[in-house]
Amino acid sequence: MIRRALLTLAYVLWSALAARAAEPLPSWNDGASRRAIIAFVEKVTDEKGESFVPSSERIAVFDNDGTLWPENPLPFQILFTIDELKRRLPDHPEWKSDEYIQAALSGDLKVLLRDHYKGLFHLIFVVVAGITTGEFDQNVRRWFATAIHPRFKRNYDRLAYQPMQEVLSYLRANGFKTYIVSGGGLDFMRVFSERVYGVVPEHVLGSRTDVVYELREGGPVLLKTTNRPFVDDGPGKPESIHQFIGRRPIVAFGNSDGDKEMLEYTTIGNPLPSLGLLVHHTDGDREYVYDANPRSSGKLVKALTDAPQRGWGIIDMRKDWRSIFSE
Repeated sequence: MIRRALLTLAYVLWSALAARAAEPLPSWNDGASRRAIIAFVEKVTDEKGESFVPSSERIAVFDNDGTLWPENPLPFQILFTIDELKRRLPDHPEWKSDEYIQAALSGDLKVLLRDHYKGLFHLIFVVVAGITTGEFDQNVRRWFATAIHPRFKRNYDRLAYQPMQEVLSYLRANGFKTYIVSGGGLDFMRVFSERVYGVVPEHVLGSRTDVVYELREGGPVLLKTTNRPFVDDGPGKPESIHQFIGRRPIVAFGNSDGDKEMLEYTTIGNPLPSLGLLVHHTDGDREYVYDANPRSSGKLVKALTDAPQRGWGIIDMRKDWRSIFSE
């Protein structure tokens, strides 16, 4: 009798776990944000419904830093850049007189951020100027293989938000094309986007400069330059979407005022059903707490104020996410 009761209990528990695993977005609590995502997907994929959207029009765009993985206290590309400066410093004695490089090496964020990120872009340009795209890729891969986050004690490419990875997979399973549209460097993100997020490199849009083709003895190369920088942030995001995707998104996820224009472009006056959501960093125990006063990037004031009237959902990281990172 006892054995039968135990078997019954085990079956009930197994059934509950199996049912939970089969549900969409298992790392999300059953709140308004999760329900909104699932309801929207079900609505636009229902071929008999009035809100059906053909798969060719199911475009979803995601910011990266702060939306798909952390960006405080500094975006990961900046941390990579600082580590590259340290690694290459012995070969560049002239850097000792560079104010921004010295600020980076000493951790002086005030200097780096005082001129609207001028210092940060200067560092990035110093690290990439004159090297080939292949050399840059190799440097980024080496960094991801060796660098460890000081707080979370794991490699940086293991810090993607598990709930957002589930959203990406859920959308693709329902006929969506997923794109990253970020202020981060285009070439930096393309190194890891497919491996970490399942987003192919050709679906990554980011900040960029010109590259120059050369035919060398060993074969053709592309040289990175600092010419014609384009910052894929704010209004640059919808501009990039138009130029490189050519279709208006129907889903947009962001986390900062730099994503406001992308959410506007996705949801205001769109002839198709649309969904916009903002990740709000509210969990200081498992991640960070910030909106108006981030340490570096990710300021969220205007978009947060606009959200109610625009119908944008607010993802409360502390309340909505069962877990932040994968185990």
